[in-house]
Amino acid sequence: MTEQATAQIGVTGLAVMGRNLARNLARNGFTVAVHNRSPERTRTLVAEHGDEGTFVPAESLADFVAALERPRAVIIMVKAGAPTDAVIDELVPLLEAGDIVIDCGNAHFADTRRREEALRTHGLHFVGTGVSGGEEGALLGPSIMPGGSAESYAKLGPIFEKIAAQVEGTPCCVHVGPDGAGHFVKMVHNGIEYADMQLIAEAYDLLRAGLDATPAEIAEIFREWNTGELESFLIEITADVLAHTDADTGKPFVDVVQDRAEQKGTGRWTVQSALDLGIPITGIAEATFARSLSGHAGQREAARRAFPDAGEKWQVSDREAFVEDVRRALLASKIVAYAQGFDHIRAGSSEYDWNIDLGSTATIWRGGCIIRARFLDRIKQAYDQQPDLPSLLVAPYFAEAVAAGVPSWRRVVADAARAGVPAPAFGSSLSYFDALRADRLPAALIQGLRDNFGAHTYQRVDREGSFHILWAADRSEVAG
Repeated sequence: MTEQATAQIGVTGLAVMGRNLARNLARNGFTVAVHNRSPERTRTLVAEHGDEGTFVPAESLADFVAALERPRAVIIMVKAGAPTDAVIDELVPLLEAGDIVIDCGNAHFADTRRREEALRTHGLHFVGTGVSGGEEGALLGPSIMPGGSAESYAKLGPIFEKIAAQVEGTPCCVHVGPDGAGHFVKMVHNGIEYADMQLIAEAYDLLRAGLDATPAEIAEIFREWNTGELESFLIEITADVLAHTDADTGKPFVDVVQDRAEQKGTGRWTVQSALDLGIPITGIAEATFARSLSGHAGQREAARRAFPDAGEKWQVSDREAFVEDVRRALLASKIVAYAQGFDHIRAGSSEYDWNIDLGSTATIWRGGCIIRARFLDRIKQAYDQQPDLPSLLVAPYFAEAVAAGVPSWRRVVADAARAGVPAPAFGSSLSYFDALRADRLPAALIQGLRDNFGAHTYQRVDREGSFHILWAADRSEVAG
């Protein structure tokens, strides 16, 4: 049994992410209680990294809890779902009113809301916290998105803000909002990440098809792009991946990787949530579906046999102009993805009464996380200047960037369609842009059809109220 409570915070679950987060805390001067269901992991962490700071190892959960100063703060770093619930069930009887349980896993925000409500009845604070940056970020400074009560953040804020990534002296961590707000924002972050990666992959595919270029040559294009408006972590590592050569075969690494992209579910959660909230996140949805389609190997093989030559030969006459077209189309499509993501966060904030500050959310993502990018500063500025901004697309900087890219965007999507090169995220982003700016949409016809077959009524452009046509009778109009 631990003799004295000395740890300021504890981490239970010492797989790669938990281990690195515990080391980050210790490196920043916090005394950290550490525990794992398998005690060997705890002993290994202390043996290998005990010189990085002060760890208080515990082999039982009871000893782990006893090592923590009151109010206790316990970080859970185990697999999302049932394993998280199991750890919570073990912890609750050992804790006291005012203690704080922090889930830093990739939990669904609805689970976080449920857990927060359940623990509140015990007088405990439950803080669902999104953490982005992978294992390196967990160790060196992640982007941290904590939810939960303001009271819990009073204790956790100074800790999280110290271990988070720092950009120009500002920590990439703010209190997002109550109950599930933190995990909701992390979910949308991951959805934007899906769209961002799909767009980058499509840009690569277009460059390879249009230029007949090698991955190494395309890597240099991405390196050049990373010096301008597209500067971001994902563009940077895209160049690294494309330049890498497989040691066994000598082939470009990207050519020996199976073209089946996996997913852990956060993109799917994002799309499902957006459907529930009625928010069109078309780019994120297409990116999620593209991953699903990539895994249907049998269908793809059958289609290749049935339609071997369904596209025209792609001939690019001006290489530099084509590369610039793809760059501009990529930038415009990425802006759409972020705009849709922030629309989604706004809708969730309204639905669940979270009062999320969109400008502060952009601050969280400027460093540490996977989608960190140069223009996040511009997003913060846009929402700081106009909190009720109807769409990020109409903020002056982004409106100018998109408008400048529209001709390139149209050429790229049209050329890809003619050549039979799939570009679903580019195409859906362009269609969203056109739909958003259209004077009238064909939705008027859809509503007319709904009234015809289901008496769902319609509204007129020239007077108030709902109306219905007596389609099966004299086709006169009546009040709905």
